[in-house]
Amino acid sequence: MIRIAGLFAAFLLLAGASLSPAVADDKTITVFAAASMKNALDEIDAAYTAKTGVKLSVSYAASSVLAKQIEQGAPADVFVSADTDWMDYAVSKKTINEPSRVNLLGNSIVLIAPKDSKIDNVAISKGFDLARLAGDGKIATGDVKSVPAGKYAKAALEKLGAWQAAEPKFAMADSVRAALTLVARGEANLGIVYSTDAKVEPGVKIVGVFPADSHPAIIYPVAATRTEKPETNDYLAFLRSTAAKTILERYGFKFLISPTT
Repeated sequence: MIRIAGLFAAFLLLAGASLSPAVADDKTITVFAAASMKNALDEIDAAYTAKTGVKLSVSYAASSVLAKQIEQGAPADVFVSADTDWMDYAVSKKTINEPSRVNLLGNSIVLIAPKDSKIDNVAISKGFDLARLAGDGKIATGDVKSVPAGKYAKAALEKLGAWQAAEPKFAMADSVRAALTLVARGEANLGIVYSTDAKVEPGVKIVGVFPADSHPAIIYPVAATRTEKPETNDYLAFLRSTAAKTILERYGFKFLISPTT
């Protein structure tokens, strides 16, 4: 009897081992994505999981931070950058599966103020006085040395002749979403963020739009990493699909490629 009981227990252990991979078989794709993608990508990922059963684990931060984390060995399958510079950086570090790269999205930058601000309808053109407009307050944007939104903002202000006077008033944030929060909380009088960010934050309003020719084209490239899981290609195909395009355009992104069905 003791021997039979032992055999039965061993059978249960083996059966448990054969069933437990239901957990191990759960497929998860890890995505490193620019902070400005959060709302739209969360919705896309929910749709993808509902369709395929594959889960998404997403880290949102400044593209600069994500590119360096991938370089340092962080386990990511997909990188979505808010500019081509940081994707180029990742390619140069040989962390990206370069043939998978596609320039997926476009965006624009806008001037925002807290919802209850008296500032409104700012004509942004050559010679506009951003420093005077900010008064004694701060102007929030991403770090102009590394965060794509900040780099675009500085490029635009330099071209428009407004950077030198306004520079001392800038509060540099570690991501565009952090800059958005500073304005929404009233901790900065003005901010420069993507139009898509302003659209999802009820605490701010758009008071001006930067001319498209005042800064380099805003392009979001997406690519698989060199350590991608097998499921990654299917997810990238979904990002290029009509379903994803519909979601992304609803959030204000510009789809730069012909969508797949």
